Amino acid sequence: MSRYIGLDAHSESCTIAVMGPSGRRLRHEKLETNAALLKKFISEVPKPRHLCLEEGNLSEWLYEELEPLVNEIVVVLPGKDKGNKSDLMDAWKRADELRRDAISRPVFKAPGRFRALREATRAYHVMQRDNVRSKTRIHALCRGCGHHEQAKALYLPESRLHALNQLPQHLRPRAAVYCEQLDSLTDHVKKTRRWLHEEAKRVQLVKRIATAPGIGIIRASYIVSIVISPHRFRTSRQFWSYCGLGIVTRSSSDWHRDQGQWQRKTTQQTRGLNRNRNPQLKSIFKGAAMQLTSMKSHPLGQAYDKLLEKTKPNLARLTIARRLAAAVLAMWKSGQDYDPERVRNDTNR
Repeated sequence: MSRYIGLDAHSESCTIAVMGPSGRRLRHEKLETNAALLKKFISEVPKPRHLCLEEGNLSEWLYEELEPLVNEIVVVLPGKDKGNKSDLMDAWKRADELRRDAISRPVFKAPGRFRALREATRAYHVMQRDNVRSKTRIHALCRGCGHHEQAKALYLPESRLHALNQLPQHLRPRAAVYCEQLDSLTDHVKKTRRWLHEEAKRVQLVKRIATAPGIGIIRASYIVSIVISPHRFRTSRQFWSYCGLGIVTRSSSDWHRDQGQWQRKTTQQTRGLNRNRNPQLKSIFKGAAMQLTSMKSHPLGQAYDKLLEKTKPNLARLTIARRLAAAVLAMWKSGQDYDPERVRNDTNR
């Protein structure tokens, strides 16, 4: 008889609920967020065991620790609940959803794959983001005192002293502190970039994806560390939606009667891109598409020029980004490097 376990995890405590196949509530417990205690509790539950927990900061660690003890483990992205809410209620709900096979938004987890590369990309992403924030902070300070032209000079140590002297006296100490922070972050960005390149050299898959135009080693490392497995996506359309490149079309009152027959109206449809996406992948493929628009000798660059004859620039860039994403997915599944001639043939059809 199967047991369905719902786990609601927090930084200090975890609430576990065990439910039978008929929906009967068998047992629940509050435990400290400790791997040994959680493993001991789950080991006491009769097999077969099925575990469900919510996506969060602890989900990857819990998945890795508890996966060997259960027959099935599912991480779910819960929706917004109305009415009363508590840790125990959430645990019972996760167990019941798993029992009824009613999980609509599972989250893919594979903590053991490409671990070193994923840690390097996470560190580089955080350092790069903080570096940009530091520059934005300096630019805002200069803009606030009417010296926005001095911001770029403050970024560089060799031109900083002269730029600081151009600022008002009372703002110079704060600007100097911001610049010291920028120097430190710049060093950390260089260090994490070297670390990322070292880890990317150990993954042959990164080298293969980097052969695609506009991708490069860093973008390829991001793609591999985020997607992990291409077989999560049966078709390129599913991959487009995951990347935020899926087109959403909505219409209303589509049908009307004309001479006793139902006819479809030619109504204006609201179009846009899907919002439930991975923002990093969307930025990667849109950035690569922007780079390809200036590569006039490349087949995708030539395809972009042809698209401009009959569509808007933003939609043309979207089309190029979708083609590039589909090519990367096909390269990953087939194990082949990027072939520009194949893209040229597909474009000329």
